[in-house]
Amino acid sequence: MQLIDCIEAVAFDLDGTLIDTAPDLAVAANSMLRILGGRPLPEHRIAALIGDGVDPFVARVLEESGGASKLYATRRSWARVLFRNLYEQDLFARGRVFPGVEQALQALENAELPLCCITNKESRFALPLLEAAGLRERFPVTVCADRPEDRKPSPSMLLAACRQLGVEPANLLYVGDSRSDIAAARAARCRVAAVTYGYGDYDVLEAARPDGILSNLAKITSIRLRPRPGVPALRVVS
Repeated sequence: MQLIDCIEAVAFDLDGTLIDTAPDLAVAANSMLRILGGRPLPEHRIAALIGDGVDPFVARVLEESGGASKLYATRRSWARVLFRNLYEQDLFARGRVFPGVEQALQALENAELPLCCITNKESRFALPLLEAAGLRERFPVTVCADRPEDRKPSPSMLLAACRQLGVEPANLLYVGDSRSDIAAARAARCRVAAVTYGYGDYDVLEAARPDGILSNLAKITSIRLRPRPGVPALRVVS
């Protein structure tokens, strides 16, 4: 089996990278919209709005459904509370772990690489979601955005994970599906790979110049990462 050289730990984004959360987010979002008297949205549109944590997501859903209507403007705070309560009831009712995730995590564990989950989700959602999906025990370290200022693209959660894992940022590989994932890793001076099956647009991901791109996470142990100035090139060894 081929292993990534020079990497001492691997961290993953959650939504759109490990788990397809769009179906359950769509149910909660549309339930919220119906209660508010708004127009429901198709699931593919809701998937395109995912990212940056609950509050920005709810704001985008409201904007997409009703524009800048006075009704939504006055009920935005209530909408955030309502969405949280609705989503918490069914975190993993219709979602799924993406194909290739289990194989990737097992391969990395076999290589004795510590694993971590770093997500813009709040811990009240992320930890039960990982538990329901059968992934909680895979991640001895999970870093959540319980403070808005920690959300990616801020590097703070990645740097906190490096401290907890006891690795230098340059030796952590972060895997995500969005431009903010890439930006956070760059700001933290971590290596970063993007997956193409998540919620991010491929052209946007490619333009952000991650160190590597994966169409299936199961291929992670043989990924070839682009060289970066001032950072030792990662090479694939047998």
